[in-house]
Amino acid sequence: MTLFKSASTVSLFTLVSRITGLVRELLVASTFGASAMTDAFNVAFRIPNLFRRLFAEGAFSQAFVPVLAASKAQNGEAATQVLVNRVATLLAWALLLTCVIGVAAAPALVWLMASGLKQEPRGFEAAVFMTRWMFPYIGFMSLVALSAGILNTWKRFAVPAATPVLLNFSMIGAAWLGAPWLKTQGVEPIYALGAGVMLGGALQLAVQVPALLRIGMLPRIGLGWTAIRSAWDDPGTRNIARLMLPALLGVSVAHVSTIINTQIASHLTPGSVSWLTYADRLMEFPTAMLGVAIGVVLMPQLAAARAAGDGDAYSAMLDWGLRIVVLMAVPSAVALLTFAQPLVATLYHYGAFTDRDVQQTTTALMGYGAGLVGLVAIKVLAPGFYASQDIRTPVKIALVVLVITQLLNLAFVPLLQHAGLALAIGIGALVNALWLLIGLRQRGSYQPAPGWGKFALQVLAATALLAVFLLWAAQAVSWTGLRVEAFKRIGLLALVLLASGAIYFGALWATGLKVRKLMRR
Repeated sequence: MTLFKSASTVSLFTLVSRITGLVRELLVASTFGASAMTDAFNVAFRIPNLFRRLFAEGAFSQAFVPVLAASKAQNGEAATQVLVNRVATLLAWALLLTCVIGVAAAPALVWLMASGLKQEPRGFEAAVFMTRWMFPYIGFMSLVALSAGILNTWKRFAVPAATPVLLNFSMIGAAWLGAPWLKTQGVEPIYALGAGVMLGGALQLAVQVPALLRIGMLPRIGLGWTAIRSAWDDPGTRNIARLMLPALLGVSVAHVSTIINTQIASHLTPGSVSWLTYADRLMEFPTAMLGVAIGVVLMPQLAAARAAGDGDAYSAMLDWGLRIVVLMAVPSAVALLTFAQPLVATLYHYGAFTDRDVQQTTTALMGYGAGLVGLVAIKVLAPGFYASQDIRTPVKIALVVLVITQLLNLAFVPLLQHAGLALAIGIGALVNALWLLIGLRQRGSYQPAPGWGKFALQVLAATALLAVFLLWAAQAVSWTGLRVEAFKRIGLLALVLLASGAIYFGALWATGLKVRKLMRR
């Protein structure tokens, strides 16, 4: 399977996941709006997600996938199965301990994440309650990450890419059916979302089992101290643990920034955490479909190329990934900056979601959009270091970028409120991506292929034409005024998006850029 086909498979399922995720957010926004209670849920959901990213697609995946790919290439599948069993044993027991501590420490965790919720005690108490119920979600999702690392190394990308859909369906069912039922029982309706999260986590883990069985790599978790000791004594698990330490620091840096931003937002106008969350959900469309999809495909391939000592293939894969980022992320960023309000209005402006909520979410989305190219590029550039089992360099860069981001917060938040937090993250991501790129160039891991100058001019020319069209489309229609004509507004948005695609790719074709050839290079 070519890199393009693999990335297309991941992107397709990611698209389905993000569409169902938008349906989920639309339903949550129209049902609950943006209030102290939605802030409480978003904080409570963010806490297990933070730990999930430490144990799952963050530090663990960054350390596990390169070692797994190297073991498969050098030692064969039988030895790799032993490694997988021992890693699963240590991970499962670590997760059990973490979940017990997390449930007990929920009040302290909520206070550390968003002490401003105490402005409304009911919201703070709800956040603590939901944190306790949802904290075990990290156990499910960390084991899903273990499974995804195995399946992606075996080039089985479909199941890991598709499983987030199950979380979305579970939360949709919770908001649609569970919340009204709880209301009739005199219970806070938003608690239904916590139940949906837990159900979604269990379903995502369950669907990994058949896929792992088909490739004969279902992990066996050891029980008892002897099994744990044997797993820890394995050189492979020790190597992963050694790599995880700097990775934990790096991921922690990113989440320290998230904690600080959530803390600041909780002290701003009630609803600020929710506005940032709704904007972030829209940002997940391009970042996941482009950055995550390409990064997931590149990581095991880069690790295999590095293990084989094939520097030319290593550099060529990075070059391909960066060109796809520029081709797709640059016009996406321009779209978010010029067409944010119509997107927010069409997707969220229903039920309890007010005109003010549209405006506040729009400003946050534009702040994120300013750094979209950086956010996506990091997902391609960072694996260039991880595949070489160098996690320290991205960590050092992340530490400096954390300081830069917080300095930007000092400047932006007094002027822009919650939107300043989003803009600081966007600018920080651009700095991070540029620094990673310079690092790969300096060490000789990446040598740009010929033709970048012409390619950049072609993309910029097509993007400029797209920007003119989107600015006109944003002003030509009263997008918030069409609230009562939902289907008309959705139809107009679809037409604008189709026309945008035709204009952009048509302009690229007119400049002589062969997109299909680039994709399949």
